[in-house]
Amino acid sequence: MTSYTVVVNDEEQYSIWPVDRDIPAGWRERGLRGSKEECLAHIQEIWTDMRPLSLRRRMESTNA
Repeated sequence: MTSYTVVVNDEEQYSIWPVDRDIPAGWRERGLRGSKEECLAHIQEIWTDMRPLSLRRRMESTNA
């Protein structure tokens, strides 16, 4: 069975990646490893705003 890790990029977008492969440039581990289902459930729980970070910041600055 393949183990996965939760990864996140600079735009705070999440994904999963097999632990036996190098993490692609621009991504970093989020700290959870487990089965595909565990990792996806974790992402569903923590990633509540799917807008990229740059868009959220832009929208906040126009509302200020």
